[in-house]
Amino acid sequence: MKLTKAQRATLREMFGGLCAYCGQPLGQVWHADHVENVERKLVYVSGKGVVATGEFHRPERDTLENMMPACPPCNIDKHIDTLEGWRKKLSNSCAVLQRNQPTYRHALRYGLVQETGVAVVFHFERVRAAERAEVKAASDEAKPFNVEA
Repeated sequence: MKLTKAQRATLREMFGGLCAYCGQPLGQVWHADHVENVERKLVYVSGKGVVATGEFHRPERDTLENMMPACPPCNIDKHIDTLEGWRKKLSNSCAVLQRNQPTYRHALRYGLVQETGVAVVFHFERVRAAERAEVKAASDEAKPFNVEA
């Protein structure tokens, strides 16, 4: 779906102008990512290679409710992965770097970088968890006290 300027502005501000995934500022160029992929249909065109047709395999997912504001690096890396598939890929990043990048292995050896093993939690998950905690706290404050004499 082609977003209107108003829809793009609303989507951009969904997380205060930050990427829904990494939490970094979006900047001037940012993407409206389909959380659940729509997978664009592709065709081969002689002289151009593989090009998108503009049609989707899952058009029912092409909705504003299924979109998140994303920085280009996150959206490009996520590609058509599910959130859990992408989370697994990101969780494996250090192992891939150790296997493929001698510079990374040297940086580890000399203590220039440190692997933490923390779980991948997306920015939108942290924001929503904080919102739920605020609602619960407000709800708890509204409850009357039981005072026993």
